[in-house]
Amino acid sequence: MKLALLSDVHSNLHALDACLLHAQTQGADRIAVLGDLVGYGAFPSEVVTRCQALQAQGAIVLRGNHEEWVQRHAGMTPKTDQTLGEQTAQWTHDQLSPAQRFWLEILPLTAHLEQTLLVHASADAPEKWRYITDERIAALSLDAACANPEVRYVFGGHVHHPSLYYRGTGRQLMAFKPTAGVAIPVPSHRRWIATVGSVGQPRDGNPRAMYALFDSTAGKLTFHRVAYDHMAAARCVREAGLPEFCARRLETGQ
Repeated sequence: MKLALLSDVHSNLHALDACLLHAQTQGADRIAVLGDLVGYGAFPSEVVTRCQALQAQGAIVLRGNHEEWVQRHAGMTPKTDQTLGEQTAQWTHDQLSPAQRFWLEILPLTAHLEQTLLVHASADAPEKWRYITDERIAALSLDAACANPEVRYVFGGHVHHPSLYYRGTGRQLMAFKPTAGVAIPVPSHRRWIATVGSVGQPRDGNPRAMYALFDSTAGKLTFHRVAYDHMAAARCVREAGLPEFCARRLETGQ
């Protein structure tokens, strides 16, 4: 089975559609959206509608921290120390219908699929939204997931850049630097944990969208970069009246 792993769409309909089309050309059999469907971008309602349709067709869709913020910050008085995501939460809330907000609220934090655990952030405490930024934190997540002996792979998002770690014969995790478009052998006799990057808001200096494709039959994982009209997406952010930084980030990938 070829599983397309998309995360951190962030209301970027242009990027989502580009990644879905690319995944189709790569022969993806199933889609998994690993949270943060909304926030930052100009099309929260449209992205939710698209993901609801994907779910109806068999896709897995998880909840991320931005789905939680849509509920938490609704109606709150803005504060000067709010993060950028918190600043856009009220606007995002107002673009969504009550039914869409309820759907986001009841999305699961994790999902199991054969030998794979899917999660937005860290598997050891998914509700705390911990970032997988180094081997130590990756090990905590992997160890928690592998309490189920069937689990060999953990895939998540949240950090907006791709990463891959594996555990061999020892206890120490080893980091592997992926190259876009190059299939990486990930045999199931080892245990693996990866973050798949961001569809809708890359932050590595490259504005192209990110997603990954896991071929469980061949035991291979491929990280992809997908060009899309990021300038149009940024223009829509400005037209929506969202913070200028959100638009510039799409233009520069920073």
